[in-house]
Amino acid sequence: MNQALRLGFMPTRRRFFSREDAIKYKELTLAKIKALAPDVAIVDLESLNDEGLIRTVEEGERAAELFIAKGVDGIFCPHCNFGTEDAVALAARKVGKPVLLWGPRDEAPTATGERLRDSQCGLFATSKVMLRMGVKFTYIPNCRLDTEVFANGYLNFLRATDAVKHFRGARIGQVSTRPRDFYSVIINEGELLEQFGIHVVPIDLGKLVKEVRDLLRAPTAEVRETAAGMSKTANFTGMSTELPLKLAALKMALLKWQAAENLGAAALQCWDTLQDELDLCSCFVHAELTDGGFPIACETDIHGAITSLLLQSCSHFREPTFFADLTIRHPGNDNAELLWHCGPFPASLAQGDRKICRHFVLPSHAEGVCNWQLKDGPVTISRFDGLRGKYSLLCGEGRTVPGPYCQGTYTYVEVKDWPRWEEKIIYGPYIHHVSCALGRYAPALYEAARHIDGLEFDPVEPTREEIQAALREGRV
Repeated sequence: MNQALRLGFMPTRRRFFSREDAIKYKELTLAKIKALAPDVAIVDLESLNDEGLIRTVEEGERAAELFIAKGVDGIFCPHCNFGTEDAVALAARKVGKPVLLWGPRDEAPTATGERLRDSQCGLFATSKVMLRMGVKFTYIPNCRLDTEVFANGYLNFLRATDAVKHFRGARIGQVSTRPRDFYSVIINEGELLEQFGIHVVPIDLGKLVKEVRDLLRAPTAEVRETAAGMSKTANFTGMSTELPLKLAALKMALLKWQAAENLGAAALQCWDTLQDELDLCSCFVHAELTDGGFPIACETDIHGAITSLLLQSCSHFREPTFFADLTIRHPGNDNAELLWHCGPFPASLAQGDRKICRHFVLPSHAEGVCNWQLKDGPVTISRFDGLRGKYSLLCGEGRTVPGPYCQGTYTYVEVKDWPRWEEKIIYGPYIHHVSCALGRYAPALYEAARHIDGLEFDPVEPTREEIQAALREGRV
């Protein structure tokens, strides 16, 4: 999981325009995208012909075969002059990955009145052919290479491509059944597989508990090192001395399962059986695993786990998500809401003391709950959910604001019009669970949803029109 993105670089030209200028812009564009995102593995077409540019349908077919063989996650097709619309569209359809279209803005005609590229004109042609062939694509407005419009549009496409990569065919772990009373997290496993290729991979809680007990009977050096690391990450004052080791054993058992099943995220039944069997709450383990790039959703919320995976991949797994309840309105701010959960927010997102406590709601009052406030900043809130075969992605952005202390992990988030959010969530198909991240990822989720068949992007704020304007203007 979480490997570096691999991008197919598929520049194109048409024979009627300047060959030299097309090659020049191919090289300038390649250098620019390597500088913008050096971690992305670029698969170019230098082995295809003497120019490294697509000029014919036959070359497009060979480019598609190369990209498939190399396992690219997306394709960038700069029109270095007018381009070759049929070759580009046919190749993109064959590869079946997210496509980015762009062409450099032309300079003034030469002194003799000649134009060297006509890139914009060719993009109008290519886009129509792609639409006719059912190829979904992202477009950066015709602009110069050294602009924010290009840089931010390209980087946003990479974020969206990473999200699509991890969403399609995702393997989501399910630890035990949903809580008996939680009808809200009922899902249709068959639809997820049929519509999105998403596999739900279950494990019996009894098997997981046995694995944890075996590790506790004979703790490995890795388990002991993990426990020591946990004790440095958070303050365990007042907790039992064996708690870090028990949490470490649970973490290592879950990581072993993740590796064996190639899981991208998981949903875990975190009460009451875990408390009965192991006398702990798993909240800090959720926080640790999510911090490490394996997002965990509480209360066997499969759709929540899918959302967390989608959102965390928008940052290329450099920033963790946090899984929250929408709980109560801010007592003194009509446009702010408390985002809270018992204690699974990653420690890297905390401000102030990071303390491990007992659960203050469950009758067992078991140990292992995190107690800290989220650090300040912009927040993206999202939820993948569905009813009767139709799926949508709730998305919006806000900013943390001060509010009254709460036990557990929490923050207050202010938006422009909370009643509008509340109305949208109430009328569904959403629930009280949301996956969130510090940062602004609505544009990336907007573009990701464009490339996922059967998923409707459902923004609150910014609106669809505001996101589109921000992308056109390079403000993402």
